[in-house]
Amino acid sequence: TRPTPIPLRLVGSEMCIRDSLDTDSDPQHYGIGFKEVWDIDPSLHDEGLVVHTMGWPAAKGVLSGSYLYHGENNQVYLGYIVPLDYDNPHISPFDEFQQWKHQSSIKKYLEGGTRTAYGARALIKGGYQSMPKMHFPGGLLVGDDAGTMNFPRIKGTHTAMKSGMIAASAIFEDIENKEEVDNYQKLIKKSWLWSELYEVRNIRPSFKWGFWKAIIYSAIDTYIFRGKAPWTLDHHGTDHQSLDNKNKHEQINYPKPDNVISFDRLTNVSFSGTNHEENQPCHLTLKNDEVPISVNLELYDNPETRYCPAGVYEIVINDNKPKLQINAQNCVHCKTCDIKDPTQNINWVAPQGGGGPNYQGM
Repeated sequence: TRPTPIPLRLVGSEMCIRDSLDTDSDPQHYGIGFKEVWDIDPSLHDEGLVVHTMGWPAAKGVLSGSYLYHGENNQVYLGYIVPLDYDNPHISPFDEFQQWKHQSSIKKYLEGGTRTAYGARALIKGGYQSMPKMHFPGGLLVGDDAGTMNFPRIKGTHTAMKSGMIAASAIFEDIENKEEVDNYQKLIKKSWLWSELYEVRNIRPSFKWGFWKAIIYSAIDTYIFRGKAPWTLDHHGTDHQSLDNKNKHEQINYPKPDNVISFDRLTNVSFSGTNHEENQPCHLTLKNDEVPISVNLELYDNPETRYCPAGVYEIVINDNKPKLQINAQNCVHCKTCDIKDPTQNINWVAPQGGGGPNYQGM
């Protein structure tokens, strides 16, 4: 039986709460990342080509970014990332991703091609300011759980691997310490991993000033100060606290999918290999069954039906009354609901063995 894919934050966040590891850190921040794999026309394929974009179709004030990589065998890997600190509850990150593919510089590669895989996951992007204490009695935080992703570069594999290597070294050097491997964080701070995250620490927080001001500041911070500005900008608030009342923003009418370049959620989920045994307990639990209607619907127009990339949350009408229906079998284990739910009423727990996405070639 293959292991259940356990998402970031599940263990790490519990340890942060239990041992107060993040007391001296800024609030952690996240993004929801989507990815598709396509087989494209060989005449359009350019192995090694990398395309990055930002801006359209992102909603105002949202720093969404994207990529398109040309791999081997006439395949391209394309992805779209939406920071989860957005304030407009009508935003649908998945629909933004589908709309983005219709941009001419992206669409030209996909026309005549075939989507072969889909996936989604939350990305931890708080960086340097949000990194918690990384050691506790009996364990260490590494990789995503420690927040080692370099968000401006949308790269985290190299830093996750390095943190794992340092963890192994710290354990080897301090194996006689029966209480806590406290040498680990000291070694992290002496490594290139720490220097890399420090140099880009001010880029993401600067976007609280607006897009163009942040772009100008980021250029100054990167090319003049070389990431060594004598100040550090802070992250404020958590992602789940960022949503405004639904009446403060107009609803967004996203284009309907054409089933050629863009697709609906459920169709895409079928390309993720997701499966859960139907007779297992629901792994998406509510602390209060009334909150989805009395709070989320009344104040935010049920944002969980939009930020979920797999169509797990759905409002149905029973006896002429709205009710939140949880389609847990669709869950791709991104854990966005646990992060973004404005009342923190949704609790994501690990499902019973073997369930979840089974990504191929991602």
